[in-house]
Amino acid sequence: MSDIDRRVLQTIIETANDHFFIVSGDGQILDISPGAEAVYGVSREELLSSSVQQLQAAGVLKPSITMEVMRTRQPAQLMQITGTGRRVIAEAYPVFVNGTLERIISRSRDLTDLQLLQDEYALLQKRFSEHLKRSQAAPDAEEQALDDALDNLQVRSHVMREIALLLKRVAPSDANVLMLGESGVGKTAFAKQLHRWSQRCDGPFIEVNCAAIPENLFESEMFGYQPGAFSGAARQGKAGLLEQAEGGTLFLDEIGELPLLMQTKLLKVIQDGSLTRLGDTRSRRVDFRLVVATNQDLGKQVEAGLFRLDLYYRLNVIPVTLPPLRERREDIPDLVEACLQRLNQRYGRQKILGNQVWSTLMGSDWPGNVRELENWLERAWLSSPTDQIEVPATQAYTEQHTHSLANVSASPLAAPLASGESLKEYLERLERDALQTLCHTLPSTYAIAKRLGISQSSVVRRLQRYGIKIIR
Repeated sequence: MSDIDRRVLQTIIETANDHFFIVSGDGQILDISPGAEAVYGVSREELLSSSVQQLQAAGVLKPSITMEVMRTRQPAQLMQITGTGRRVIAEAYPVFVNGTLERIISRSRDLTDLQLLQDEYALLQKRFSEHLKRSQAAPDAEEQALDDALDNLQVRSHVMREIALLLKRVAPSDANVLMLGESGVGKTAFAKQLHRWSQRCDGPFIEVNCAAIPENLFESEMFGYQPGAFSGAARQGKAGLLEQAEGGTLFLDEIGELPLLMQTKLLKVIQDGSLTRLGDTRSRRVDFRLVVATNQDLGKQVEAGLFRLDLYYRLNVIPVTLPPLRERREDIPDLVEACLQRLNQRYGRQKILGNQVWSTLMGSDWPGNVRELENWLERAWLSSPTDQIEVPATQAYTEQHTHSLANVSASPLAAPLASGESLKEYLERLERDALQTLCHTLPSTYAIAKRLGISQSSVVRRLQRYGIKIIR
């Protein structure tokens, strides 16, 4: 490295917001950036004369991310509590020479900056909301243009129409959009509408549920692979979902469930605009609009070390929060009518709702939001013996559903063995009922896997076997 290159690198390290450590393969600290002294409460001289093992034992690093890399020989990211009591997000990367771990490069960022940004964003959101309340309704021409452009998106409430107008205005750009809100509020429907409004509407809309793909298959599904990349790979290779979104929109639902390694790879694609298939040596250019959605608090996940801070900044360009259905009951009639029309077309009968059903529909809090409302209506439609859906038919499901949720903690062994039922059939029934209950109460296959103490891929296979879907 030339002297000028060395000075450039030194300037980058000294002026960066991140705090850098360069550590030998056995844990001895070789160099640090100047700002690390203030964050960790130890002088430069003391740090350079110490090892990460000593610093962890002294409570300066709680825990040491470098020791995690030394243990796993893989990149890592985690939350640290420093000796000064600060919370920092740290990440570290191994450097190998001829297969030997020679260096670990780590960097950390004080989360005080993130907290200030979150507080500032919350204040801006509050001011924006107050401004909307004080402002007059949108001009008639704009309202009519919105009605004409909404297609099958059922929004009548003022707040949802404001959100739709916002999305319509940002649709022509390629800015990343982050959809926030509880499960079932309609994030996928709004993402599709954003695509239809965009200049990429003639391109594909690729939807990926990050919680539904087993972690061991995620990279091959997302990035694709070359022939012979691994055992069982298709002979002709395969383009991944990222490539399939070329010229269109890539919608990543449940982005909070994305494994950390895949977060790193996704960030590189966003930054570079290119990807490399498994088993390939050349990169391929990709061009798509990125829209992501989650029902989780990504800021808290960053603090917990479960989500990359730099990826969070990249995704959080246009944040859009969809309110739950209980806060916009004006939308329920249109949603119900549209769903009933779809059911009548699907099953070939023209059923209608009895007048008394409407009080039940409008009075429920719908914790599962639009998805729960649609599932409720389908069960009501199927359970009604006549062409008029009445309260008793719907109430039977409501009581059964409430009873099953109230008994989530009950032992499954309380269910008796049915006459003629084998042990295998009995155990399968218990497994199916347990999964059905958890799909009503937990938001993702990862959460179900953690609750049951099994792998996420096992949960996915079992849900597919029984034909069960998460509806929360």
